[in-house]
Amino acid sequence: MSAPAGTTRLGHLLGPHGVQGGIKLYVLGDPQQVLALPRVYVEKRGWLRLRRIEPSLPSPVLHLTGISTREAADELRGLQVYAADSELPPLEEGSFYYHDLRGLSVLNAAGERLGEVVDVLDAGHQDLLVVDYGGGQSFVPLQAPYVELPSVGGKPSEVRMGPDTPAGLIGPDEAEIADPEEGEKES
Repeated sequence: MSAPAGTTRLGHLLGPHGVQGGIKLYVLGDPQQVLALPRVYVEKRGWLRLRRIEPSLPSPVLHLTGISTREAADELRGLQVYAADSELPPLEEGSFYYHDLRGLSVLNAAGERLGEVVDVLDAGHQDLLVVDYGGGQSFVPLQAPYVELPSVGGKPSEVRMGPDTPAGLIGPDEAEIADPEEGEKES
């Protein structure tokens, strides 16, 4: 069961907290974004209402409808948690959610379209843009000097590859596809 369209991954469930079904949530972003949510989508369980949230930092404790024992909470350990994009709280100007990047065009430094962002992955120390291009998908580090995020009205409008981005980061290296016969020599 994958997450429904129009959701953003918040993080994953760590394990029980207390004996009444509370479970800690490892939050990918700011833990404060979780506090006002009415419900979350839990992998393999579907949409669950939030009965209560304890703002314990760095991992808030969720109390979910239907989860009232430590054992029931432990069964959710490791599952991914998502929120409906429309239910996420507004951010300060100049800040954005990762779902704001989905669907944006990815342009090279010259302004030519290379592909489209389809997702953002948490890869540990650095987040990765998942970019669909004509020949498949590529992973692009979401950091300078690889990408720039120009904005309009405080939200990203496109993803622009930096001038120092290595060739071949999206799709095959131009040198590999220029002329396959050019490098061959007769013996």
